Amino acid sequence: MTTEGHIAALERRHQELDRQIQAELQNRPLDDLTVSALKRKKLEIKDELYKYTGGMQ
Repeated sequence: MTTEGHIAALERRHQELDRQIQAELQNRPLDDLTVSALKRKKLEIKDELYKYTGGMQ
């Protein structure tokens, strides 16, 4: 996979995690552990994106 393709895949995964987080926040009862895990994954992806783009998004 090219760097650009990898970046695009990371961006899609980041957006998907954001949608999952929003959906979890709408659920009652709220599952804090699931939300925390999703946010942690989202941050890991954001860090990897930063590494590839040098913060130029």
